[in-house]
Amino acid sequence: MKLYNSLQSQPAKPFSQSCEENKHVILEKIQPYLANKSSLLEIASGTGQHAIYFAKYMRHLNWQTSDLIESHPGICQWLAEADLENIQQPLELNVSHAEHWPTEKFEALFSANSFHIMSKSNVEDFFKHLPKVMQKQTTLLVYGPFNYQGEFTSDSNARFDEWLKQRNPESGIKDFEWCNALAESAGLKLIDDIAMPQNNRILVWQTL
Repeated sequence: MKLYNSLQSQPAKPFSQSCEENKHVILEKIQPYLANKSSLLEIASGTGQHAIYFAKYMRHLNWQTSDLIESHPGICQWLAEADLENIQQPLELNVSHAEHWPTEKFEALFSANSFHIMSKSNVEDFFKHLPKVMQKQTTLLVYGPFNYQGEFTSDSNARFDEWLKQRNPESGIKDFEWCNALAESAGLKLIDDIAMPQNNRILVWQTL
């Protein structure tokens, strides 16, 4: 049985309602791409809810969580409660800090609801450093809202973007074409663009 960080004197376990609402539909779409994979790095694990749900239904996959250090106590609480053998304690990972990126190579990479929280420079660094953790036939799956040809795909996304920028002017919904160009520069090719509920997408890239 894994040993997790002590949970004593920690705040209440974090909870994301959106994770609970979208985990089922995300699993349905990503599962086929991960059926033949054995290792995955999740970038920006958030509360850890996605990680434990997906790892539970994909026991063949060794799921490595990661996030900024301040998110680790919450993630560890979810991991301890789930007690799954195929999910690992979080790595400290700020995508813009080169020294944070692990040296291990992964067969798959996953990130949900992260790009619109990041600044443009963060997303650029995300793709810049990805080759460090990729190998042949690595699959990258990114879930969240995207703009197309510089336009919002819905009024609700436009309002969401305004709300994001009020909290942090450097955040906001990113353009698909810009992200895809960064992915191609990192040695990735887009293989699917999946429409999801609530005007979200799952973008699927694979190493060349």
